[in-house]
Amino acid sequence: MSAFEPKIVAFCCANCASAAAQVADKAGWQLPPNVRVVQLLCTGRLDSLHILKALENGADGVYVAGCQPDSCQFKHGVEKAEKKVKYVQKILEDIGLEPERVALFNVGAGKANRFVEIAREMVEKIKSLGPSPLKG
Repeated sequence: MSAFEPKIVAFCCANCASAAAQVADKAGWQLPPNVRVVQLLCTGRLDSLHILKALENGADGVYVAGCQPDSCQFKHGVEKAEKKVKYVQKILEDIGLEPERVALFNVGAGKANRFVEIAREMVEKIKSLGPSPLKG
């Protein structure tokens, strides 16, 4: 039996988190290969359904990496994302799944090392939870 390697989707703000990911890549800091980054103009544009669809389509975990609240170009994007993440966590809890499968992080553009740490932390957290029961 092979070791469980979770599939993780990371929805990232183009201005901060994705910029941090690019800096990390240029510095040679590798993200875990099982983390798929999806760049968004703003995490506030993310819909709860996007998170749920990622889980339905085989992700074991999903995280949203947005701006620091005081640096959002769109003023309240990260606040909107936080509400959506909490909403999805509540749905997961209501259906008997671990709400920890979905998380929100704030990452500044200059925090490449933190971006990589978050990805690794999320992989370890999801490994401890095991495969998503939503997988077919």
